[in-house]
Amino acid sequence: MFPQIRAAVGLGVAAVLLAGCAGTSGGVTGTSGNDSRYVAGDPGVQLINDRKTAPQAKGTGLDGTSVDLAGYRGKVVVVNFWASWCAPCRGEAPSLEKLAQEKQAAGVQFLGVDIKDAKSAGLAFQRTFGTSYPSIFDPDGKVTLDFRVVPPSAVPSTLILDRQGRVAVRIIGLTTYSRLSPLIDRVVAEK
Repeated sequence: MFPQIRAAVGLGVAAVLLAGCAGTSGGVTGTSGNDSRYVAGDPGVQLINDRKTAPQAKGTGLDGTSVDLAGYRGKVVVVNFWASWCAPCRGEAPSLEKLAQEKQAAGVQFLGVDIKDAKSAGLAFQRTFGTSYPSIFDPDGKVTLDFRVVPPSAVPSTLILDRQGRVAVRIIGLTTYSRLSPLIDRVVAEK
């Protein structure tokens, strides 16, 4: 590949990664037209009507234990895609941990996916923010790619899975306590 083309491709990839980790809560709004899977609303939040089953994602946690999403079936699961190098991920980490503690009694499980990161940096992130829930170590992005049914299009991204293991909500970009809490409650309240 010519050096100029290689540089252009590298800049394009960098732009996509930086756009996903830009520190805004914006991103994707609900779609319009004939796609009935999404409902427009809060920027960056998609409430999904035509729910698809999440993949049977599994991997090794940052702590070395085996983590399998299938083991959480029957619970509402909040899956957060993050990386230690992502400033918005650091910004949302305290809210995620607070919600993980508060919602546990309601049968809600949190699961992180540490993507494109060094293991030592991911462990340092967890120590810094006191993250109590497990995170799958996903340095090559394979687990993240498994979620292509409703892809986490940026880092950070957060998915809420219903009790049947289907993706009910997708949040692109930084989330906050006040944004995420009512969305979790909405999925918990479903029969």
